Amino acid sequence: MSGSGMLYGGDEIGALVFDPGHHSLRVGYAQDDTPKADIPSVVGVGPADPVMNSDLETKADNNIGSTNKYYVDTTHINVARPNMEIQSYMKDGMIENWDLFEKVIDYVYAKVVQSDSMYHPVLFSESAWNVRNNRERLTELMLEKYNVPAFFLVKNAVLAAFANGRATALVVDSGATHTSAVPVHEGYVLSQAVVKSPLGGDYLSLQCRHYLEGQNIDLTPTYAIASKDVIKERDTARFTPKELPEKLTASWQQYMLKGLLQDFQMSAVQVLETPYDERTAAAIPAVHYEFPNGYHQDFGPERFKLAESLFDHNMLGAGQLASASVGMCDADVRLSLYGSVVVTGGNSLLPGFAERLNRDLQHRAPSNTRLKMISANGSVERRFGAWIGGSILGSIGTFQQMWISSQEYEESGKSQVERKCP
Repeated sequence: MSGSGMLYGGDEIGALVFDPGHHSLRVGYAQDDTPKADIPSVVGVGPADPVMNSDLETKADNNIGSTNKYYVDTTHINVARPNMEIQSYMKDGMIENWDLFEKVIDYVYAKVVQSDSMYHPVLFSESAWNVRNNRERLTELMLEKYNVPAFFLVKNAVLAAFANGRATALVVDSGATHTSAVPVHEGYVLSQAVVKSPLGGDYLSLQCRHYLEGQNIDLTPTYAIASKDVIKERDTARFTPKELPEKLTASWQQYMLKGLLQDFQMSAVQVLETPYDERTAAAIPAVHYEFPNGYHQDFGPERFKLAESLFDHNMLGAGQLASASVGMCDADVRLSLYGSVVVTGGNSLLPGFAERLNRDLQHRAPSNTRLKMISANGSVERRFGAWIGGSILGSIGTFQQMWISSQEYEESGKSQVERKCP
């Protein structure tokens, strides 16, 4: 497997693409259209139970005295277990808890790829503001612990631009914890002009929760419901609660509630094409939504009002972010950035998001600007934009000489990543 002239692309050996985010880690083979797995970016950490140690769950480290057991992926996390805490390994768009992150990577190789890490080159996406220390640590982890034959790290905004056929673009990425505007020029991030704000999917979930609780709507998640009565009128729900184990942690219950809120968000919430106006919103047909407990009702103007916070001028809304970012770039690049604004990230799937961003930008851009919004039609393409870009990049012939090979790593160490991965 050594020899730096080795080519890693092509059909004979599959490069793997990892795209970590706050909501989930997308992973799969380069050349595929979609990730093979979309794994929540959290890990369930519970006390090790000697009786319950089935092979399906990731066992804790075999250290003497290690008393934790780790649960990875939806099917294991969503089980109500006593004393299981939900912990995220991401913070501010970067990997923070490396031990938990390794548990997830172990799971990926064992259960998703079902193959040894030494056989697959690995391409990772990273946020535009990732720090050197983190980049080197990931390089070291993949090349030393996992012995991958080759490794590469690319900014997720660059990948999202590639996925949409652009080497130059303004990438507006609205994800779980934040929305960012990242200018990409000829495949490189202009880092001095990256702008981000904490308005993302989680913030919207919080708005939804405040609103629904204010309406006295019961937000009991599915896991706590044994059965429900079908209700004809708009009445309070009648359901039979499920017998649950004791000692369910607050972090797990919050995580499950968040799932319910995200479903409501994606089913009912919508962005108005113009700033929120009660009359306009009231003229648009209401949306019917049923909660897990069987209660259901129509949602009208309020579903637009909830989404308005993402475009709030007092809090650096998406339109402001984007125009501020372009304004921080050299004058000769601005027109080409306005000419390809790529919209990506799970939160951008809200109906009307791209149209509203287009309108807000139109109002802020110089009058003679030709503005072009590029937002993939399919929800898969928009949610997995960076991953798809990685899949394309990892399978291009000319990219093959760019990998950091294990041999180069042995010769020059982890500092290679700063030299080879801009």
